[in-house]
Parts: sequence; structure tokens; C-alpha cells
Amino acid sequence: MNSGTDKIVSSIMSEAQVKADENIQNAKAESDNIISEGQIKAEAEKNKILDNAKKQSDMRYQQIISEAKMNARRADLGAKEDVIEKAFEKAKSKLKELASTNDEKYVNSLKKMIKDAANDVGEGNLIVKLKKDDIDKVKGDLPGIASDISNDTTLEIGDPIDTIGGAIVKTKNGDIEVNNTIELRISRFKKLLRNDVANILFKN
Repeated sequence: MNSGTDKIVSSIMSEAQVKADENIQNAKAESDNIISEGQIKAEAEKNKILDNAKKQSDMRYQQIISEAKMNARRADLGAKEDVIEKAFEKAKSKLKELASTNDEKYVNSLKKMIKDAANDVGEGNLIVKLKKDDIDKVKGDLPGIASDISNDTTLEIGDPIDTIGGAIVKTKNGDIEVNNTIELRISRFKKLLRNDVANILFKN
């Protein structure tokens, strides 16, 4: 190969090397840029995932706290309800015990329950139904109770009933009946008394 040819070859090779180096440098720069952009995007995506995870974690935490508070409140209300029910049951037992005696307080209350029920039914010939043990306690007072209602009212003892105490009064034909037994009075006044009982039991 002569010198001219050598120079041409050398020039071509040299130029090719420069081009190759430039291409390599450009490729490396582009590669570095792509890697850098990828790292930035990856970091942003990672932060986004972590942020979402934190938000979900916070939401779940708040949900757990809320559920715990709700369950605690429900348990507290349930416990209080049990205490209130036991208070009513205890009162019912005391009334049952009182009604099984000839205690003047109960007898007077029984007469009033008969009179109130008879007034609700209206005047006329009325039947008074009592538990067997209560009949003798008020039998002699029925005419006086009837006259207090009206001159046209009579009270007659009917068949005994199964009750703690109190009375059922009805018309002879049974069209109108008023239940004024202790059990029904407890049930009737339970809603009205519930708040008062709760305030007494849980005032602290």
C-alpha cells in the first residue's frame, strides 16, 4: 500500500474512530439521561405508592378507632340496659312481695286501681277481676268505690285472674275492658320511667 493510500485509509479510519467515539458518547449520554429520567419517575412512583399506602393506613387506623369507640359505646349501653332491666325486675319482685300481704299501702293502691279502671270503662254494671288472694281484701269496699264513680255503677267480682296484683275491670258483655294490673302498669310506665331510673343509677 503506497503512502497516498495509507493516508486515505488512515484518514478514513481516523474519521470513523471520531464518529464512533461521538456515537458512543451520544449513546452514553442518552443512556444516562434515560436512566436518570427512569430513576426520577421510579422515585416519584415510589413516593406516590408510599403516600397512598400512608393515606390508606391512616384511613384504616381511623376506621379501627371509630369501630372500637362504637363497640365500646354499644357495650356500655348494653351494660346500662341490663342494669336498668334488673332494676325494673327488682321493683317487680318487691311489688309482688307487697301484693302478697294485707299491707294497707297495697290495699289502698288496689282500691284506687279498681276505681281508675272502672272510671275508664264508664258507669254501669261492671265486672272486677282480681287474683284470688285479693278478693277478700277489697270485696267489702266495692259498693263504696262504685258509688264514688256514679249512682248508676255497680261492681261485681268476676273470675280470679293470674296476676301479681291490680285489677281488670270490664263491662258485663265484655265489650269494654281495662287492664290495670301491676304487670301492665309496669309495662305502661316503663318507657316513661326509664330515663328517671337511668339518671338515678348513673348520675355519676
